[in-house]
Amino acid sequence: MAGLNFHTHSHFSDGSDAPEEYIKAAIRQGMHAIGFSDHAPLPFNTPFALPLEKLDDYVHQIRSLQKKYAGQIDIYLSLEMDYVPEISYHFEKLAAGLALDYIIGSVHLVGNKHPDNLWFTDGPDRSVYDAGLARFFSHDIRKAVKAFYDQTNEMIQTQKFEVIGHFDKIKMHNQGRYFTESEPWYQQLVMETLSLIREKNLIVEVNTRGIYKKRSESLFPSDWILKHMFSLDIPVIISSDAHRPDELQAAYSIAINALRHAGYRRIQRFNGHFWADVPLP
Repeated sequence: MAGLNFHTHSHFSDGSDAPEEYIKAAIRQGMHAIGFSDHAPLPFNTPFALPLEKLDDYVHQIRSLQKKYAGQIDIYLSLEMDYVPEISYHFEKLAAGLALDYIIGSVHLVGNKHPDNLWFTDGPDRSVYDAGLARFFSHDIRKAVKAFYDQTNEMIQTQKFEVIGHFDKIKMHNQGRYFTESEPWYQQLVMETLSLIREKNLIVEVNTRGIYKKRSESLFPSDWILKHMFSLDIPVIISSDAHRPDELQAAYSIAINALRHAGYRRIQRFNGHFWADVPLP
């Protein structure tokens, strides 16, 4: 196992347990570092985001746990920030004064201007994905997927963050029904996003959640994308996107093997000040 996980959700957002329970589990698993990245507040109600009024409590609790467990495990404070044009908080403004160790940027809701206009592309229920595809895009999957990647690209170009989360997760509820990843139009969209990722020197997380939750047959991102990433010298971390303590290193062996097959021999590790290369386990 890698012994590292920088994408973790506690009960402050949509995780199952208090942060300390994840820390105890990480120590039992022999992990070296854990980063908490609860879903950042959004200016409208969602079933997954951290409420704005609990943000200070979240920050205080993680910082207190850092001190309590110093010398046993490295603990880091982050937020997974959602980008929704003309709706979500600007990443830098939301992070101001919080002294976050890093930020994960992600897209879960496709659309703009008003919460009623948002296509939720994540979650356990693919019927929500299907309903949004019909309502907002009249079943035009190419238009819908392009909207997802266009919004991702806009996030990369306009927001400041270090790690991009599950950037091809739009495929999860597709499950081969509407498009295949071998189609040229889809691969072109991915390559455009990779070009921006490289330009902005972002770290890509190799996210195992789709695998162990049995919602995807492949990692986020897919194996063919990992090979392109390696050719572009794009750095990576492995994360489980854990929502439960027992998920902290779930399916890590699959991610390690996929990265090795793509050519990677090193991953990134946050050390409290900056991201640095460490050997791939």
